Amino acid sequence: MTARLADIAAQAGVSEATVSRVLNGKPGVSATTRQSVLAALDVLGYERPVRLRQRSAGLVGLITPELENPIFPAFAQVIGQALTRQGYTPVLATQTPGGSTEDELTEMLVDRGVAGIIFVSGLHADTSADMQRYEQLRGQGVPFVLINGFSDKVQAPFVSPDDRAAIRLAVTHLAALGHQRIGLALGPKRFVPVQRKIEGFLHSMKDQLGLGREAAQELIQHSLYTLEGGQAAAGALLARGCTAVVCASDMMALGAIRAARQQGLDVPREVSVVGFDDSPLIAFTDPPLTTIRQPVTAMGQAAVRALLEEVGGTPAPHSEFVFHPELVVRGSTASVPKTVRFPGQGDRSTTDNSRSGADGSSA
Repeated sequence: MTARLADIAAQAGVSEATVSRVLNGKPGVSATTRQSVLAALDVLGYERPVRLRQRSAGLVGLITPELENPIFPAFAQVIGQALTRQGYTPVLATQTPGGSTEDELTEMLVDRGVAGIIFVSGLHADTSADMQRYEQLRGQGVPFVLINGFSDKVQAPFVSPDDRAAIRLAVTHLAALGHQRIGLALGPKRFVPVQRKIEGFLHSMKDQLGLGREAAQELIQHSLYTLEGGQAAAGALLARGCTAVVCASDMMALGAIRAARQQGLDVPREVSVVGFDDSPLIAFTDPPLTTIRQPVTAMGQAAVRALLEEVGGTPAPHSEFVFHPELVVRGSTASVPKTVRFPGQGDRSTTDNSRSGADGSSA
């Protein structure tokens, strides 16, 4: 054993005592040093102890629902870099239509002995999903952290943007530009971030424009988090006389711009559009998109810190770390025009409140 410890220590560039601590799962060794010792074991052809193969192999799983939306590769990059700096190897697992489910990807990662898992916008955000799957994962001894979507049924750290505040920023900005018919385009209502955005929208429309809850709800359109989904939702909102549309993702916002242009409406001269995420390259669209910046870097780094604390034996509290978003004003929003061409209804003055419900009632 002494010769073996000496060989491993020489290969890893550490002391024999450090090698012993790693092999016996003792605390007091940094993640980078631990990974160096484990790598030395592999290089020298030694078999890792069972407990190290199971939970200390330096692999951390990252599960995302897709990669077509630029926000998910952005999270993957931030999280991957943060894990690498701590000596861990990220393993990206992405759901695809007709492919593996979140449960199947989780099982695959557990079978490969990951030290922990980070879920981004997973089933934890779906209020109709069975949260027991996460308790089963915890029962297997696998630490995990959840990004976007809080559930009081899951005992784990959560990391989220302040969705209510995000929509308040957008509505306040548009109201200051003179818009009264502001629509909200977002995903299915069963998702926690969607429900929070709706709450923020209803309160903001009341505070900024005096619009009652029932009237404001008529300006909400559910769809899919895709360009086509945003196009469909915006088309419906424009038909209701909206001069501005707040979207729950940048992809939806690009669809909203397409919907406006298909109806011969100029963005932003006749219709203003606000996105959500501030995805990479979104500043270079035509027009550059005004959007709510999701603090991806801070959120991703916080998720990694919380996970590695759990991996290191210090359980993070069952709480939600909420990060404040930022409004980034670019070229897709402008002052409300004096007259708006409503599809099939001709021009209408934006000072005409007969349709706006500005007194809190719906027309």
